[in-house]
Amino acid sequence: MKTNMTIRSLQAAYAEGSSTPAQVMENIRQRATEYEDRNIWVHLLSAEEQQPWLDALADKDPAICPLWGIPFVIKDNIDLAVIPTTAGCPEFAYTPEASAQVVQQLIDAGAIPVGKANLDQFATGLNGTRSPYGPCHNAFDPDYISGGSSSGSAVAVALGLASFSLGTDTAGSGRVPACFNNLVGLKPTKGLLSSTGLVPACRSLDCISIFTLDTDDANTVLACAEGFDARDGFSRHNGFANSTRQYGLCNGPLRIGILPQKQLKFFGDTCYEQAYAATLAALEDAGIELVTIDYTPFDEAARLLYEGPWVAERYIACEPLLKSRPEAIHPVVRAIVEPGNEPRATELFRAQYRLQALRLACLEQMQGLDCLLTPTAGRLFRIDEMLAEPILYNSQLGYYTNFMNLLDMTSVAVPTAFTTQGLPFGVTLVGDHFSDRRLLSIANRMTRILPLPLGALGVEPLPTGAQACESSDYTDLVVCGAHLEGLPLNWQLTERGARLKQRTESAAAYRLFALAGGPVQRPGMVRDELNGRAIEVEVWSVPTAELGSFVAAIPAPLGIGKVELADGRWLSGFICEASGLAGAEEITEYGSWRRWLQQRQ
Repeated sequence: MKTNMTIRSLQAAYAEGSSTPAQVMENIRQRATEYEDRNIWVHLLSAEEQQPWLDALADKDPAICPLWGIPFVIKDNIDLAVIPTTAGCPEFAYTPEASAQVVQQLIDAGAIPVGKANLDQFATGLNGTRSPYGPCHNAFDPDYISGGSSSGSAVAVALGLASFSLGTDTAGSGRVPACFNNLVGLKPTKGLLSSTGLVPACRSLDCISIFTLDTDDANTVLACAEGFDARDGFSRHNGFANSTRQYGLCNGPLRIGILPQKQLKFFGDTCYEQAYAATLAALEDAGIELVTIDYTPFDEAARLLYEGPWVAERYIACEPLLKSRPEAIHPVVRAIVEPGNEPRATELFRAQYRLQALRLACLEQMQGLDCLLTPTAGRLFRIDEMLAEPILYNSQLGYYTNFMNLLDMTSVAVPTAFTTQGLPFGVTLVGDHFSDRRLLSIANRMTRILPLPLGALGVEPLPTGAQACESSDYTDLVVCGAHLEGLPLNWQLTERGARLKQRTESAAAYRLFALAGGPVQRPGMVRDELNGRAIEVEVWSVPTAELGSFVAAIPAPLGIGKVELADGRWLSGFICEASGLAGAEEITEYGSWRRWLQQRQ
């Protein structure tokens, strides 16, 4: 049976009572037996191991837990409490007492772990064959590679064994498997997601990445997974949160950079070359302006990752095992990592100087563009081809990906086509750091221009929020707090087909309070013409047919009334009864729920 495993689809099934999280998890375990030959798992959780997380759902409110009952998979270099972490090397294995910070945040939001996924050993590879647990096979054709190193993470989602998964991405491991398995692959800004509880590959470059079936889910998971972590020396605050925590429709003019024909490389894969050309043609037909840039500085930066001194970081990550039991390391991984002990400090500093110059050159190429677009990979190899040429072909997979973290950029891999062989193809959108949600919004637009079935099961996507609003009457609704785009309760709007229409301010006649209670804190906006000020708000267009169920779920002392905007319009929106302010903290001085949340981090 084809099951739509998107987050909003499962939420709808839970809300109407047609399914339960326990039933979904049992169904996943049963269907996983059909794919045992794909080598997806290092550890598929048993019903007994999973039960504590299912039991914990009883104490969580689906209305305030955006991932309530949603199944997810974890790459096996990321810790899950009391389940062994192997990093693809049994001799390295250890059993953590606590989950990685990102994993714990997802569990706190209601997500349920399904298992630990196969990977290229020590996350060293882009192909998925470098594992003692066997090469992971493509979700569409088992003769082809899955992509790596986050191989099992991608294939599990593509085959409907999870709604989303965590991978990692140092050189492309969160994007190449997405391309090869018809998924969205988000490589967040470095440091946006905590690396506490992650086995490092190149610690200064590593990112935990996200695989999903569509961009809506990627945005939902990102909102739950991100956050500063003082225990992680590479963690970063999103300094541009007000401008980049914005995911939604992207209908305005777009200028996107592309590579000149002479700099494209498909390594003999004419099917991928044709799919790329068809993708560009469709984007141009949709009115998107494509601008040629020079890829030279990006390519030079990419070569530094393995040809420069950064391979020393991979040596550091494996050093104890290299010294004590080198034979335990996969021979190809060992051949790559062992020379990492050779670079001199002078080589590192020279490379850093050159890298800084290259970053400036790349940013200059992207000046005036909304993003850069490249093929995610130039060729999809068969497993036997990759095993015959493991280093050369793997290197070719990184032609469009290896520069990303060295240049401190972010990216989203998005599926756009199937080849004449029926194999997935996709492109990657590239932007400077903290452009994560802007790129997701552009990717969302592309999936509307080039709609594809979800994953490998042929499930048709649900209508987007934009499509729902275009096909029905809708009502404008003003929100000011936890329902804002990217915040914990925003899913209650998006699951109903609502779309973000405007970001604006209220009239200068309101006071803002953080109400007592939780766990998701809620604001109260109270009209006070004498002492009030303008408050940052969003206007969402909600299908009128869905408005009743939304309003019915609003708890006291909140309600829906009329809110005056800065332009003088009065629209329906959230208001708060004065009697509900007991124990509340006044935060009017911030003028924004987001700014108040940021100062509390």
